Amino acid sequence: MNSGKRIRNWVDDPHDVHIENVRGKEELYRLDNAGFQYGREAAKHTSFLSDVEIKHEYYPECIDIVKRATGASNIVVFDHTIRRHRPGEYDTSEQKRQPVPLVHVDQTTASSIARVHMHLPPTEVPSLLRRRFQIINLWRPISHAAVDCPLAICDYRSVDEKIDLVPLAHIYPDQEGNSRPRESYILKYNLNHKWKYMKAMTPEEFVIFKIFDSVQDGSVARFVPHTAFQDPNAQEGAPPRESIELRFLVFYD
Repeated sequence: MNSGKRIRNWVDDPHDVHIENVRGKEELYRLDNAGFQYGREAAKHTSFLSDVEIKHEYYPECIDIVKRATGASNIVVFDHTIRRHRPGEYDTSEQKRQPVPLVHVDQTTASSIARVHMHLPPTEVPSLLRRRFQIINLWRPISHAAVDCPLAICDYRSVDEKIDLVPLAHIYPDQEGNSRPRESYILKYNLNHKWKYMKAMTPEEFVIFKIFDSVQDGSVARFVPHTAFQDPNAQEGAPPRESIELRFLVFYD
């Protein structure tokens, strides 16, 4: 019997950390210096009830946002996730995805490259991998402000890649026969980490952030760890968080 709970191959290591509210100074944080940046642009699609409508209406809006922010020549959405907080429930199945209270980076280098193989035609992959490419996420509250379980992001400049990152394998029942790596990073605690969030983000606001960047010469941010968290200063009775997140493969000429 499937209880809806997933088997874990990691353990919690809880620490209290300061998470700075950057509202009013969000312009200081950009994709290539900190690994994330905030924006304000209301979505034309607002129902978020039908995957077909989301793909037809919301995907093009978000592709345009990412293209303007990055100057990329080719952008491919490879999935989206809607999360709705259900306090007291522990089912994390595909149909009941909740905010993730675990510091993580969605993809490792190996799994980022695997994503290109998974989502692009095989004839195009070699040339695409010879150029700069990124994985970028766009996160937005839906229905109401994200006061409950907001999204915190760790400034890339405060992360020590050599000692902070731990690869975490994702093992699925359908994985047999699929040799491409599916893994993410989790993060070891480090006193130097600088955590940021924008308080009470509204559906008219969004944040884009890096999961991977193939530029590895130290000139740009490559990824950002992120997590949902409970804001101890949030007003009581705030409605449970609802959000949508799109994930993009981003290519440059």
